[in-house]
Amino acid sequence: MQKRYLLAPGPTPVPPEVLAVMAQPIIHHRTPEYREIFAEVNDGLKYVFQTKNDVLTFASSGTGAMEAATANLLSPGDRVLVVEGGKFGERFREIGEAYGVEVVPIVVEWGKPVEPEVIKQKLKEEGNIKAVFTTLCETSTGVVNDIKAIGEIVKAEEAVLVVDAISGLGAMELRSDDWNVDVVVAGSQKGLMIPPGLAFVSVSEKAWNLVRESKLPKYYFSFLKAKESLNKTDHPFTPAISLVIALREALRKMKKEGLENILGRHARLARAARAAVIALGLKLFAPQAPSNAVTAVKVPEGIDGLALVKNMREKYGVTIAGGQSQLKGKIFRIAHLGYVDTFDLIVAISALEMALSELGYKVELGAGVKAAEEVLLKR
Repeated sequence: MQKRYLLAPGPTPVPPEVLAVMAQPIIHHRTPEYREIFAEVNDGLKYVFQTKNDVLTFASSGTGAMEAATANLLSPGDRVLVVEGGKFGERFREIGEAYGVEVVPIVVEWGKPVEPEVIKQKLKEEGNIKAVFTTLCETSTGVVNDIKAIGEIVKAEEAVLVVDAISGLGAMELRSDDWNVDVVVAGSQKGLMIPPGLAFVSVSEKAWNLVRESKLPKYYFSFLKAKESLNKTDHPFTPAISLVIALREALRKMKKEGLENILGRHARLARAARAAVIALGLKLFAPQAPSNAVTAVKVPEGIDGLALVKNMREKYGVTIAGGQSQLKGKIFRIAHLGYVDTFDLIVAISALEMALSELGYKVELGAGVKAAEEVLLKR
């Protein structure tokens, strides 16, 4: 028998008590019992999003929320800026193109954050931009962008700021209202610690003005339909009932731990992960602005990156993520996201040391574990 450890940037581990509530008999969603659950979930989401705005819930993956943001904010021919510094910035561009939106890309070298001043200059040069799309944590590269600075720039413009916080929410600081973020999209299978299947969108009043004018097609993902139902603590269509019930339990756990403590835990684990890989002679892929949700590491020369990820998963039961697109086989990514704590990370670093050693990389066994433990002891 082999125990399994999940340290990929989604799905992430689900706490046992959250799994347990999903095993309860199903209830009907058009009942006072469900509305009471959904009301508590809505309050909890506002707490995690750090917003007073409504948070809309859809039964989809996070990509559904990304598409919904485009479909509900824009009209044919509208012009948008998209920060394209990784796979998920690319996804925003692809969604915009699919809907006939004119995308003005800000291409950023993978592994580096966008410079807020570049956005400011682009807004000035281009004019008539309806929205700026970017990521909080670019999951594919392990980079965090300075959303606070970007929000300060965009708030003075007619454009709205749309942030993909799918892997960042609940792992890194994001003050939606204080940082002037108009639309935040998120998913259930990351920092919120439940299985995939729910997507969330917070919408500011500035963004609602665009929603009311939007002429792009939408039906299931209509913000107006969702808002009308939310006003009655309801959904326009059948919700993912068991996932919503699981989310209530996960949000209760998050409130009990406290958002500040949650962010501190993620920061501590991230520092430990970075210290560990550096102690092993490896190089961070995003040293300038590393994320606290996932650590991206360059595969050392002469080592098969695909084999490394496979070996850790199949021989040691530790699932991490490889690189995507042009980074496939060139980086690996260790997530410390959601229901992850000290010894989950220690196990992952230990497995990494052994897997690297087996593939021919000269490793001082225990060096990474020692470096991580030294950071974690300072909690």
